[in-house]
Amino acid sequence: MNTLTTPPVGPLLDSLFEVASAVSPTDSPDFADLSSEEHARLMSSKVGYRDFYRRLKDFPLAVSRETGTLLYMLARGCRARSIVEFGMSFGISTLHLAAALRDNGGGRLITSEFEPSKVVKARENLTAGGVIDLVEIRQGDALQTLNADLPEVIDLVLLDGAKALYPEILSLLESRLRPGAFVIADNADYSPDYLARVRSTSNGYLSTPFGDDVEVSMRLG
Repeated sequence: MNTLTTPPVGPLLDSLFEVASAVSPTDSPDFADLSSEEHARLMSSKVGYRDFYRRLKDFPLAVSRETGTLLYMLARGCRARSIVEFGMSFGISTLHLAAALRDNGGGRLITSEFEPSKVVKARENLTAGGVIDLVEIRQGDALQTLNADLPEVIDLVLLDGAKALYPEILSLLESRLRPGAFVIADNADYSPDYLARVRSTSNGYLSTPFGDDVEVSMRLG
């Protein structure tokens, strides 16, 4: 038995993944007619990300089941006690990470989300999952909310917000990453600058892709 697969988290995640699979941004008139080139431009933009993600406020933007399981396994495997997440959305990835903290004996998960309605929904989900006590939600632009009051040592980072900001968010956290800490970046292909950085061992990382759209990096020490 573990927190991830047993009630209340297990059945809650089943329900949330079912909802996430039933809706897509392509169902919205705002995105249905976007070309692949325009979609890629918006995903990679450092200028229009606030408006872009605000238009996605009603969509879960969830990690895959496989990525969620990976998050839990990595957090358990490295015995994480201190986790930072960029981009909470409805809290599906947050539930996986908080479940790992619970099974590691406790800890602190700092997560960020700038869309107020998503913060409300995620807080409800984390409360229903019985892990809200492990999570500190910081509402607002992560460039500000993750710029202060961080743990001295960070064991694991999940990057799943505006893709173009991945290098900047990593810079905010990097000095606190312990040797062996994991950094997981979802949809990392939309941030080539980030990939170039973590795929160079001269920058202090060992990195490899996972699945079709996730980059898993380890801080070297």
